[in-house]
Amino acid sequence: MSKSKQSAQSVDYQAVPLVIADGDEGVQLNHGRRFAFLGSGFRLAYFSQVVDALQKTILNNFPKEQKDKKLKIAASEENAWFKQELNLNDWDETNASTQQHLAALADQLKLEYVGILPFADPKELEAGVKGHMVRPHNMHLANQVCFTIGGGEEVYNLGQYLISADWLVDFTNNGKKNMSQAKELLKIQLDFYQSLAGDTKLKILIEEKGPFSKDLSKKNHQILNKILT
Repeated sequence: MSKSKQSAQSVDYQAVPLVIADGDEGVQLNHGRRFAFLGSGFRLAYFSQVVDALQKTILNNFPKEQKDKKLKIAASEENAWFKQELNLNDWDETNASTQQHLAALADQLKLEYVGILPFADPKELEAGVKGHMVRPHNMHLANQVCFTIGGGEEVYNLGQYLISADWLVDFTNNGKKNMSQAKELLKIQLDFYQSLAGDTKLKILIEEKGPFSKDLSKKNHQILNKILT
């Protein structure tokens, strides 16, 4: 039964670029699958080790139809994390710095930097990635945070921030190590999005669907539950 389901899912799978991007609710990829990290990973604790774990998980668990399994990195305009971390004055300065720093981060991680997602019509970036920012300028609308555990973003939702937890099984060796580090990285992101939401308490959702097997998603879910409780 599981084999037939898996093969059916494989037939339906559409290969797109796999992209590390910010979890801002305005980030929309029209062509690409988002693995969301605050600031696209800029100054996030343990990020290089997490990228290694995520890349390994993708290589071993994505459908064969996904010929290019190498992660890319995209920037996005009006990135509040960059503005805070670099103590910048305005969005023009922030947008320029975001591109510069993420290009350097991608180079450091030996990943391709594809460009910046603008507040404009969908823009085609490098490597076939296409997307844009769809929330209003200077305004955050999200009232929930969604963790992905099944292989990245499945369906875009303007009402939620996004955080990738797809890497937990490999990074923690199925919950046997690095649990405090995983918790720290996820908590930094969760706390920041809560600060953007102000007095609105963000609801937490977990997206289980995706290209990963149900078994892998379930294991990611179990580890995430331990971290969140």
